[in-house]
Amino acid sequence: MQKLIAELTERLTKTFSDRLVSAILYGSAATGEYNRDYSDINVLCVLTRVTPAELRDSEPIFRWWRQKGNPAPLLLSEEEVRTAADCFPIEFHDIKERRRILAGRDLIQDLVIDDRYYRAQIEYQLRAKLLRLRQKAAGVLHDKVLLSRLLLDSISTFCILFRHALKLAGYSPDHSRRSVVEELGRRFQIDPAPLLQILTLREGKPVLNPEPPEHLFAAYLIQIQRVIDVVDRLNQPEIVS
Repeated sequence: MQKLIAELTERLTKTFSDRLVSAILYGSAATGEYNRDYSDINVLCVLTRVTPAELRDSEPIFRWWRQKGNPAPLLLSEEEVRTAADCFPIEFHDIKERRRILAGRDLIQDLVIDDRYYRAQIEYQLRAKLLRLRQKAAGVLHDKVLLSRLLLDSISTFCILFRHALKLAGYSPDHSRRSVVEELGRRFQIDPAPLLQILTLREGKPVLNPEPPEHLFAAYLIQIQRVIDVVDRLNQPEIVS
């Protein structure tokens, strides 16, 4: 992983030169929680400007990076970093809390994140991911292996959103997925057991008396919906009669 990151940094620096304001590694790869089987290597690339010329220059780098199994870096201009923090509070909070500067300046340290739309974005993302999970599950419910893989692939994204839901409610969870789920059980009164079983399986560890995939999936859906119900009620404006 470190070799790949170093090569990406070299390619970005060589290609963009003084147009590269900052390259920032963020997420699990920046904090040692990276799992080769399930985690992505997430990179924010900030340029002085983003025009078709920059997109053409980035194409061979991004194509190579995707061929290595990683999502394309986020490509933003310096101005967009400053002005888009209100639209993407989840993403910018994540970058601010877990990042490593690969090249250029740290634009995130003093970035002010506008949280006016934070609750709405969390609810939207939770509902959108739940809908997507249902869509995917509808095609694999007959196959225990594929259904299990869907659970293992999806839990990390939901844990990120669960952590933001806890933050929105005024709590300060750490970034450990297991800690997030356990605190979710305490604060939001959900059953953490199915989520913890999925995390244990994701870590490649044995589970004592594991639930069959179809039962685990059903319980998983219930807990996600319960979190959404809590978020839906958070910070709602009072209704004036």
